[in-house]
Amino acid sequence: MKTKLLAIMLSLMLTAGGCASGESAAVTSADKSYSAAEASASMTASEVAANMGIGLNLGNTMEAYPANNCEKITYEWIPVQGNNTPLDYETCWGAVETTQEVIDGIKAEGFDTVRIPVFWGNMMENDGTYTINADYIARVKEIVDYCQNAGLYTVINIHHFDEFIIRRNDLEGCEKIFDNLWTQIADYFKDYPYTLVFEGYNEYLGGSQFDSNGNLVDMPKDKAYELTNALNQTFVDAVRKTGGNNGERVLIVSGYWTNIDLTTSDSFVMPTDTVSDRLMVSVHYVDNSMYWENQIGGKRWLDYIDRQIEELNEAFTSKNIPVFLGETTAYYPKQNFAAGAEHTDSTECLEIVLTKLTENGFVPVIWDTNGGFYSRTEYRINSDSDRELIHHLTAD
Repeated sequence: MKTKLLAIMLSLMLTAGGCASGESAAVTSADKSYSAAEASASMTASEVAANMGIGLNLGNTMEAYPANNCEKITYEWIPVQGNNTPLDYETCWGAVETTQEVIDGIKAEGFDTVRIPVFWGNMMENDGTYTINADYIARVKEIVDYCQNAGLYTVINIHHFDEFIIRRNDLEGCEKIFDNLWTQIADYFKDYPYTLVFEGYNEYLGGSQFDSNGNLVDMPKDKAYELTNALNQTFVDAVRKTGGNNGERVLIVSGYWTNIDLTTSDSFVMPTDTVSDRLMVSVHYVDNSMYWENQIGGKRWLDYIDRQIEELNEAFTSKNIPVFLGETTAYYPKQNFAAGAEHTDSTECLEIVLTKLTENGFVPVIWDTNGGFYSRTEYRINSDSDRELIHHLTAD
């Protein structure tokens, strides 16, 4: 998957900093400093999805971490980065410091949703308690507040830390750890408005685990589905038990690898919930296979997208479960286009994909990193043609 490959590439350039350590202390409920208009507690997931419009990822930012050798069993815990402050981690993959101006610019460009991937293991003590560092969650809160102040739906998840945990623990261990993490996160934000949405995980549900020899080995499919379904249930249960607005908050359940074919299988089971119609499902990249097979812009690409959408509609939309495309392509390089493609311009292809997704009621969130699609220093979409497109698609 594109995000995973990018993280591995970037990790080659990362180095851990000095030996300073940040204090890991039990987090307490966040002070309410948001000003965005609250969505109603009575709104269903489908109604919320209709308001979320087109979104943008704040990628390679709060989910960044010192990732050198993270694919090896010898990577036993998250190294200290720099002076072990939240900003050291936030910027360690090249992002600039996130400010209110950065977020205001996203809203001004027409986006209605910001997804904030978060690596909660940064600054965490390796003491077996998985206690989220108080300074780190406070920094996440600041960025959530920026989004709420700007009137944006805001999505936070567990990103890449799910990989670290799933690789090293059996199902029972994973359930215990993720229940602990989501209880802390949900309790901290339980009084936030319904424009804050929780997404359980990123792309690693059903992923490989270390064997006794330290090799990453794929789980059998039945065991992978068992883990995926169980951890999604753990997420929902953990959030709901914290009370406050979390009793009615819309939650996003993560697909198996966020892969559309695997997630639309009958083996994937949505969690039970204590409230009706408050769950979405997350998958990524409706044209992922065609991207890597260099088939963008051709008939195969168009047909593939339509089939993937049909699968999602049959499995979820028809059952009143909205589809959240947590990551969708921002830019199509020339080398990924099919020979003789009918559509040969990146912006044109982006328009085709976003139009198909929104017309089917899906929530597409463009995957973006610092300075890619959106400039976090100029506070605007970089490409004039992409900018015109997003303004057109998001115009009232």
